[in-house]
Amino acid sequence: MEFFKIRKDIPFMRHALIFNAVSLITFVLAVFFLFSRGLHLSVEFTGGTVMEVSYAQAPDLEKIRTKVASLGFTDVQVQNFGTARDVMIRLPAQKGVSSAQQSDKVMAQLKADSADANLRRTNFVGPSVGEELVIDGLKALAFVVIGIMIYLAVRFEWKYAVAGIIANLHDIVIILGFFAFFQWEFSLSVLAAVLAVLGYSVNESVVIFDRIRENFKRYRKMTTVQIIDNAITSTISRTIITHGSTQIMVLSMLLFGGQTLFYFALALTIGILFGIYSSVFVAAAIAMWLGIKREDLIKAAPTKTDLNTEDPESGAVV
Repeated sequence: MEFFKIRKDIPFMRHALIFNAVSLITFVLAVFFLFSRGLHLSVEFTGGTVMEVSYAQAPDLEKIRTKVASLGFTDVQVQNFGTARDVMIRLPAQKGVSSAQQSDKVMAQLKADSADANLRRTNFVGPSVGEELVIDGLKALAFVVIGIMIYLAVRFEWKYAVAGIIANLHDIVIILGFFAFFQWEFSLSVLAAVLAVLGYSVNESVVIFDRIRENFKRYRKMTTVQIIDNAITSTISRTIITHGSTQIMVLSMLLFGGQTLFYFALALTIGILFGIYSSVFVAAAIAMWLGIKREDLIKAAPTKTDLNTEDPESGAVV
């Protein structure tokens, strides 16, 4: 399916050096902010109090969030779980204040506003649990990266694997850089979005690499640069349809999903935009600079000379 077809190939690779210089600067800035500012980790990672509160009628989550924040709590997470009448409240740990004291203080405020608020359960998430989540998250990220590299190397060739994984890591680091620079809250849902972007971004690279392989078979007189430009140009319509429809769904979560889904959708939005950019200007360009060629993907057919070459151990030719 195509909305339009471009008749003349766009010379993307002519400007590859400029775009990759921009990518390198963005990447370096992201790394700098990650080390200088660090990520603003949520309660799941840093530890704190998790409260489960039930209501007789579905409450206004934004109103609850405002009431809890008025008590001096920062980075409060309020969301539904199970049903619309059940609310989960995550409070960051406070020095010198116990989990029970935190929950009592919050419940007093909630009951003053709504008498039907009932505390069902209070849990304390310790720093050790948060550290375990960080380690497990890094392991998951490492396994995804290794799996993608193996997949690309088997399906294509090692040069494509290197180009694809550099482009993918480029996207991930830039997402984390945005969260570090603006000090947006980094939670488990954002980590899930980062892992989703890894798979989503590599899909775009695979589509372009597939078209490059087809072009090597189809256009034998084209140079490698012309092959890549044609591959990217011929997949633009597909890219607009796929990423456009995905972004519409993500945008709806960003605008109407509330505080719970906001940063999840924000991470996906950044990942989708940079995923398109990196697949075209980073992955394809790096593959070109690594010296991809027709022989990497297509085995040369035996020549007439090869067919007439006699194997000294094969016996006489009749």
